[in-house]
Amino acid sequence: MSNTNNTPESQDTQQSSQASQKTQESRKSNNSQKVQGTQGSRRPRPMEVLREARAQLAELTGMTAESVSSFEQTEGGWALEVEVLELERVPDTMSLMASYQVELDDEGQLTGYRRVRRYERGRADTRGGR
Repeated sequence: MSNTNNTPESQDTQQSSQASQKTQESRKSNNSQKVQGTQGSRRPRPMEVLREARAQLAELTGMTAESVSSFEQTEGGWALEVEVLELERVPDTMSLMASYQVELDDEGQLTGYRRVRRYERGRADTRGGR
């Protein structure tokens, strides 16, 4: 039989090995939590959706998105109506504006848009007022 000594040096080595193993396990756990969080488990917040929709529409059309006049969450994502400056004129009240219906998926990525009306900035809306 062999006689093994439990010296302070061997104890330090064992403790160091155990601490290293715990650190690796902790890192794996944190990394898996980060991956789960980035896999779309969280729906974007409404303000994130609004900002992203305006930015995406402006990038696609090259026109300035001025405001969002309608916003709702749907089964498949989000639906918005965005007011866009289509043609800037002087005086400003003669500028041409347009309303665009914008659809986004659950993650807030633009899936489609279409212009639903065009009007001069200074004109009152005649919809439903007849």
